[in-house]
Amino acid sequence: MARPHVRRLRTRSAAAATGILVTGLLAAPASGQEETPGPATGTVARTVGDARFEPGACPKTPEPIPELKGARCGTLTVPENRAEQSGRTIRLGVAIVPALADQPKPDPVVWLAGGPGDDAVGEAKMAVDGGLNRDRDVILMSQRGTYSADPALTCPDIDEFNARAVGLVYDAPSTGREHVAATKACREKLADSGADLGAYNDIQSAADYADLRTALGLGEWNLFGISYGTHLALTYMRLHPEGIRSVGIDGILPPSNAGSATAWSSARQGFDGLFKACAQQPACNRRYPNLSATFERLVRELEAKPVTTTVTLPDNPKPVKVVLDGGALVNWMTSATHVAPGVPRSLDELAHGKPQRVAEQWAGGKHSPQAIGRVSHGLAYGVFCSEWTPYETEAQALRAGREAFPDFPASVLAQAPQLTFLRADCDAWNVPAAPRSIRDATRSDIPTLALSGGFDSQTGADNGPYVARTLPRATVVTVPYVAHVVFATSKCAQAITASFFDTPTAPNTDCIKDLKPPKFETAP
Repeated sequence: MARPHVRRLRTRSAAAATGILVTGLLAAPASGQEETPGPATGTVARTVGDARFEPGACPKTPEPIPELKGARCGTLTVPENRAEQSGRTIRLGVAIVPALADQPKPDPVVWLAGGPGDDAVGEAKMAVDGGLNRDRDVILMSQRGTYSADPALTCPDIDEFNARAVGLVYDAPSTGREHVAATKACREKLADSGADLGAYNDIQSAADYADLRTALGLGEWNLFGISYGTHLALTYMRLHPEGIRSVGIDGILPPSNAGSATAWSSARQGFDGLFKACAQQPACNRRYPNLSATFERLVRELEAKPVTTTVTLPDNPKPVKVVLDGGALVNWMTSATHVAPGVPRSLDELAHGKPQRVAEQWAGGKHSPQAIGRVSHGLAYGVFCSEWTPYETEAQALRAGREAFPDFPASVLAQAPQLTFLRADCDAWNVPAAPRSIRDATRSDIPTLALSGGFDSQTGADNGPYVARTLPRATVVTVPYVAHVVFATSKCAQAITASFFDTPTAPNTDCIKDLKPPKFETAP
C-alpha cells in the first residue's frame, strides 16, 4: 500500500462466450431441440432501477493493453450520490475479457482493483497473466472516480509533489505543510468541477458493482479483489451478498481495522518475514548478520542525520536529489519487500556509506510515468477520510507504532507507513464520516479464499485469520516468501486461485509445501 493508495509492483483469441445467466440453470429445450445460446454478456443494453448498461467502446487506458483486444465493453451509468434523488450521474467504464475455454462457466469473475484509486481496467494484464480467464469471463469496471471513469478524480499535481518530495526530509513539518497544500489544491479543483466528494467511498462503490451484476443480466458471479480491492470486496459481501458465488481476496485490508495502526503491524510482519528468511539462509546470514538490528539502527541514525545524494533515473536526463531520513527508509522498505533478494545488500551498502541503491529505488517509484496522473486521489481520500480516520485516534495509531517498533524515534512513529500526514490531509479533505457500521466485520457464509504473502509489509498476513473469524467457509492461505498481492507473481497462488473458483469450499493448496525461499544477493 503506497501513499496515498495501495500499490503493487508491476506488474488468443477467445471462444464464444456463455449466454446471460438470469436465474441459474437455463430451462431445458422443448421437443428435443438444441437450446440457442443467449447473447454474450455485455452485448445488450439494459436498465435496472437507476443503473443502465450500454455496450460501446472500451474504456480509455494510459497506453494500449493487448489483453483487452477482443474484450466486450461498455459503460455503466449510475447516480453519483444515491441519497440525492435528482443528483447527477457518473459513467463507469466496463471491459469483459472473454474466457479462453470453448464452453465457459456461466459465472464470471469480477476484478476489484487496489488503491484506493487504481483503475481495474488497467489491471487486465495481471488478471489474464494469472489465468483468471481460463474458463470464466473476467469483468473489469473502473471504480467510481478512477482513470477511465467519468469523472476521473485524478490530481497530477499531488503526484508531481510526491515525486519532488523525495528531495525533502520525509516527515519534516515543512514537508507536511506542502503535502497538505497539494491536497487542498486537489480538493478545490475537484469540488469546483462539481464532484460530490462525499460520494466516493465503499458504500457507493459496492452499490455500483451490485448494479453492474443486474444490469449485465447475471444471476451469479465471483469476486476477486487485490489489496484495497479486498476492503471493497468485504464491504460488498456485507451490504449486497445477493448473487455472489465466491470471493477471493489477496493482500487483505479489513474495513473493520484499516488505518495507521494496521499499517504499522503489517510493516513489522513483512519486515520480519524477510529478515528471518535471510537469517535462515547460511550465506545471507554470514554476510549480513543481525539484519533487523542493522535496519532499525539505520532508521534511528538517518532520522537524526539524513543523507542527501543524487541519482540518475531512466528517461530523466536531470539528476534527482534524494534525501534519506528514517521515515523515508521505513517507507522504502515497505515497498522493497517486492524485490526481497536485493534488500540485505541494499541495507548493508547504506550502512557503509553507499546510499545509491536505496535512493534509486525510492526515487524511481515516485518519478515513474506510471505514478503521474493515474491514481484517483478523490476516491483515495474519500475512503481514507470517511472510513478510516474518523474511527481511529492519533493515540491508537501511535501506540500501534510503538508496539511494532519500540526503538523508532517519535518523529518516525508519528507518520504510519504509506499514510504520511493522513490526518491533516483528511482535515483538509473535509468529507462526512461514513456510518459507524462501515467498521463492522463482514459475517458471511459465502466461500472465501483469503490469500496473504509472508513478505507482505503493506497488508500483513495476520489479516487472513482475522477476517476468517467471521467467515466460516473461508480458506486461509499464506504464501511464504512473497510480498503484497501474491497473485501477481506467484504461480502457486494463481493455481490455488483457479482451484478455488472451481471448488470454492475445497481449493487445492498442495503447491505451498514445495515453495523455496529466494536466494538473497551477497556482495563480496
